[in-house]
Amino acid sequence: QVQLVESGGGLVQTGGSLRLSCSASGGTFSLYNMAWFRQAPGKEREFVAAIRRSVSSCEYKDSVKGRFTISRDNAKNMIYLQMDSLKLEDTAVYYCAASPFDPLGTLLWDYSDWGQGTQVTVSS
Repeated sequence: QVQLVESGGGLVQTGGSLRLSCSASGGTFSLYNMAWFRQAPGKEREFVAAIRRSVSSCEYKDSVKGRFTISRDNAKNMIYLQMDSLKLEDTAVYYCAASPFDPLGTLLWDYSDWGQGTQVTVSS
């Protein structure tokens, strides 16, 4: 089991950028596939991006492709989500998630460990 703590959320105008970070502890970080999910008010939690343990592959939600970039630093036990060209519909609580299993998943139940989330609010 790994403990996850997100940071970097905040208020930003449309078209702006934010970089989310997720710190992991309590496990062998390099053995985990990692992901970002988000949950907007009144909506279900949804997949945003995922990165494989070996950094060999990534997956993205279609609506964030070309705007968001997921990355990881296994030496620092960190993953990041660089979010550019933010839109109003990106407003949500963003969660970091971890899974020790393959393949690289995009579903909620693919991930066993979750952080508490960080709020991202995009304003016009």
